[in-house]
Amino acid sequence: MKGLVTAVGFMLLLACQLFANEQSTLARITVYWHGEGSGEHAAWNGTRLREEHCAVDPKRIPYGSKVVFPDAECVAVDSGPDVVNRKAARSCGRKADERNAIVIDRFFGSKQEALAWAQTHPHFMTVRILTPDVKLAGK
Repeated sequence: MKGLVTAVGFMLLLACQLFANEQSTLARITVYWHGEGSGEHAAWNGTRLREEHCAVDPKRIPYGSKVVFPDAECVAVDSGPDVVNRKAARSCGRKADERNAIVIDRFFGSKQEALAWAQTHPHFMTVRILTPDVKLAGK
């Protein structure tokens, strides 16, 4: 019996390490598009922006991480001062957890797409963050 408990404990320890780089967190989601704070076509580091990209605070979410929204999966490739200082969360959060939330700026190909998405989705949502060494199940 003692061996079984030890084996199960060891397996749980390994399983925890497999998922250690995956987390869910509350985020204030903002949107941006070509020509709106994006240097026309490139992120701050020269990466050509695409619809599956987003801006993050690299101290909280490493570049290359996947940010999983309820309707899409984006890659963290960009940053900006309003994302880093969490301006949107601090200004419109009603509760303490909202005011303390991280900010993720999701990129869209056009202003119309960005604003349409923002109008049909909540300002705050729980997203999954997968650092570069974590893969989604089935992908």
